[in-house]
Amino acid sequence: MPTYFAVPDFSLTERSGKTITLRDLAGKVWVADFIFTNCGGTCPVMTEKMRTLQDVLPSGITLVSFTVDPSRDTVEILSGYARKYGADENRWLFLTGNKQALYDLSVKGFKLALDDTSGTVAEPITHSTRFVLVDQKGMIRGYYSGTEDEDLKRLSSEAKKLL
Repeated sequence: MPTYFAVPDFSLTERSGKTITLRDLAGKVWVADFIFTNCGGTCPVMTEKMRTLQDVLPSGITLVSFTVDPSRDTVEILSGYARKYGADENRWLFLTGNKQALYDLSVKGFKLALDDTSGTVAEPITHSTRFVLVDQKGMIRGYYSGTEDEDLKRLSSEAKKLL
């Protein structure tokens, strides 16, 4: 499995109100995605797929959803969204925070596209639909379609190998 980039440090707020940094994920294998709760396009599909991963991956693998719409996605909104999708609060984090920090994390840190200037009514923020696999040392180990079942099977297999 390749090793791509180190995830840069971050300090964001989880739906519980707790501050989460990269250090909180040290020693854990995790899967990240970037979504927003009022998305009328791919985000609900991605969140359903992440829910599937929650059900099939070993409990030692953490899931992390970063919002790309922090002005709207408050801890309360993220908490309701997480409940709607049956997210396990012990292993699936929903993070919000400073918009620039989140955008930098997506574009510069995870190397994922993100643009809030040219979207559609249903999807006003254009963002990557990739899931990203991160190892215990905070290194990105793989990119996968967040909407394609075959890619999710590959992600599941590769994530288990990192444990």
